[in-house]
Amino acid sequence: MVFKIIFDIQLLCKKILLFAGKELSHYCMQTNQLDQTDIDILRLLQKDARLSNKQLSAMLHKSISSVFQRVNRLKEQGFILGSFTLINQKKFADIWLSFTQVQLSDHRGEAINAFQTAVIQFTEVLECYNTTGTCDFMLKIAVNDMTEYNRFIVEKLTKLPNVGSLQSFFVVNEAKRELVYPLKSKS
Repeated sequence: MVFKIIFDIQLLCKKILLFAGKELSHYCMQTNQLDQTDIDILRLLQKDARLSNKQLSAMLHKSISSVFQRVNRLKEQGFILGSFTLINQKKFADIWLSFTQVQLSDHRGEAINAFQTAVIQFTEVLECYNTTGTCDFMLKIAVNDMTEYNRFIVEKLTKLPNVGSLQSFFVVNEAKRELVYPLKSKS
């Protein structure tokens, strides 16, 4: 009986808010759902993480306090993992990038998890993806020169148990690097 009353009160509040033309942001905040404003905030911050809450509020036509609360909630709920500075790699002559395919010799879940847990600890590995196709993992590796790359492969990567074979592809030109995911709301 108490639960039905609470549910009825919540439903009534939602209807009142809808009738008043206000968004259900508080409801969304409580249920870990993203509404269009949340998606818009994430889109803007992906393009420029330096945007202040004041700038975001002006761009979205929302109050500063509403944007502040939303950004904090997005951080607390793990939608925003952090902010960083994107450097122009071309300004540095001593950064070598390799995409390295790794094929494992054992494909049991524990073996795959063990490899993944170990390889993500290496500072040379910028990105690690468990993939479908001819390789099990695709690694993005950054080093300062070929000697360092060889040392990494021989002394670290191939020392991990379960590494069957490797195939590396070195980047000769970076035509595009985009870090903005195409976000869509699920509604």
